[in-house]
Amino acid sequence: MDFLQEEAYTVAILGLANTSAFLYPLWTNRMHTTQAYITVEGVIGVGKTTLARMFQREIGAQLILEVFEENPFLTDFYTDRSRYAFQTQIFFLLSRYHQQRQLLGIPRPIISDYMFEKDRLFAQVNLQGDELDTYYSVQEALAENILLPDLVIYLKADTDTLMNRITARDRPYERNMDPDYIDRLRTTYDRFFSAFEAAPVLIIDTNDIDFVQNLDDRDDIFHRIRGALGEGPRQPALPGLDREQDPVVVSTPAPENDRMGLEHTTRRLRDFQRFHRELDRTKQFATDPYLNFILLQEEMGELARALSYRWRAQSTGRSQSPGELDANLPSIQEELADVLAYVIKLANYTGVDLEAAYLEKMQINQEREWTVPPPEGDHS
Repeated sequence: MDFLQEEAYTVAILGLANTSAFLYPLWTNRMHTTQAYITVEGVIGVGKTTLARMFQREIGAQLILEVFEENPFLTDFYTDRSRYAFQTQIFFLLSRYHQQRQLLGIPRPIISDYMFEKDRLFAQVNLQGDELDTYYSVQEALAENILLPDLVIYLKADTDTLMNRITARDRPYERNMDPDYIDRLRTTYDRFFSAFEAAPVLIIDTNDIDFVQNLDDRDDIFHRIRGALGEGPRQPALPGLDREQDPVVVSTPAPENDRMGLEHTTRRLRDFQRFHRELDRTKQFATDPYLNFILLQEEMGELARALSYRWRAQSTGRSQSPGELDANLPSIQEELADVLAYVIKLANYTGVDLEAAYLEKMQINQEREWTVPPPEGDHS
C-alpha cells in the first residue's frame, strides 16, 4: 500500500471525510500503468497505425497491427472493386479473426490499430445482395469469439484531409483511390460509432492537429487517452475539438432532454454502471478510486445522520405518529441513493462488474449456515 492509499484508508477509518478537499489536488495528478486492451480506429489514411505505434511506446504495450498487405486480392480490388470485393472481404475477415483470437494469449497492455468490427463496416460499403448476406452469416458466427476492447480511440477527419494523407504516404495500391469511396467509408464509420455501445469510445477530430510533428498535440492526445482509461483527470479538449462529442462515449446518444436514458434500460446494475460512466464523462467528475472512497465515507456519515433521527424517535417512544417518521423518509432515500451511487462509481473505477460480483456473493451467502442469536434474556 503506497503513501496515498494509506492516507486515504486512515482518513476513512477516522471519519475525517472533510479532509478530502485537501487530498484532492494530490490524487488528481496520479497516473497508473494501464493494463487495458486498446484499439485505434478510423477511415483509411487517418493515422491509426501511427498513433498506435506512438502510444505503444508511451506505455510499453504489446502492439498488434493489421496485416493488410498480405491480402492477394487488394491491388485488384482497388482496380475493380465490384469484381474483387467479396474475395477481398472474406480474406480480410478470416485473417483478422485469426489474429484477434491470438489476443487471448498475449499479456496486457495491448494496443491495436484496428478492431474486428471494422471488417463489417467495409463489407457494408463493398458488398450487396447475396454476397453481403453470406458475409454476415460468417462474420456473426466468428464475432462471438472475439475479445472486446476496453477502449476504442476513434480518429476522425473529413474526406479532403483523408485524401491528402493517403496521397502523401503514396502506397502503390492506393494511388487510384476514389474520393467517393473514402467519403462513403467516412459516413459509415460515423454512423457506426454514433450508436456503438459495446465499449467506451474516445473520439478525436484530427483535421486541425498534427500529432506526428507537434509534440503538444501528441501529449494532449496521450492525456486524453489516459483520462478515458480512468488513469488521471479529464483533459481540456484540443483546439478545434470543442465542437465534437465529449471524449468518452459509452452508449448511444439520447435526445438532449433525456441524455442518459435510464428509463429505456432494464434497470440492472450494469445499466447503472454504464449510466455513471456517461455521467462522469459529461460532468468531468474525478475518477480516482481513493478520492471517491473518501466521498463514500462522507455520504455514509450523512446517511447515519438521517437514520439517527428515526432510531432516537423509535427507541425513546418520542414519536407515536407514523406520519412523523414518514417525514424523515425522503432524507434516508436521498442518502441511500448517494451511497449506492458511490459504490457503483467505485466498481467502475476498479473494473468490477458489480452485478456479477453481487450475484456471486449472494449465492455464497445463500448456501451459508447462519447462527441466529437467542432472544435477549433467553439463557437456555
